[in-house]
Amino acid sequence: MFDDEARQFTALSERQCWELLQGSDLARVAWQTADGPQILPVTYVCHGASLVFRTSPYGPLSELIRSTDVALEVDELDRQRRCGWSVVIQGRAAAVNEPAEMVRLWTVAGLVPWAPGVRNVFIRIEPRRMSGRLLGHQPRDDEPTERSENP
Repeated sequence: MFDDEARQFTALSERQCWELLQGSDLARVAWQTADGPQILPVTYVCHGASLVFRTSPYGPLSELIRSTDVALEVDELDRQRRCGWSVVIQGRAAAVNEPAEMVRLWTVAGLVPWAPGVRNVFIRIEPRRMSGRLLGHQPRDDEPTERSENP
């Protein structure tokens, strides 16, 4: 049983946000289209001071080849323990057009989309603002804690 009083939100520093982003690879990217807000999942990698993902030249994410304001959210939640973290980036997305950078990106480990088909358009998100929150759980005095000791 979890005590709502024992759970608390804690703001994460930018450094902590980057560490969490580097340990994940699945996000949701949101942007404003002519038909209204759009949000889709992407698999990404942190590359330098930006995030990069690959997409199809024909899908909805190809709208981001032109410089576009976006929000990107990455989170990890443990429903059973009712804890986790969330990082939100607000920034600018655009296609990577520099030939030398595109060649480098083809060799970046982990930059493999989950979606099938041709995904040869690289989209880079340059963060402007980053924030994150940790929802933690403090054990109550009468709650057993996990131990790593051998029996």
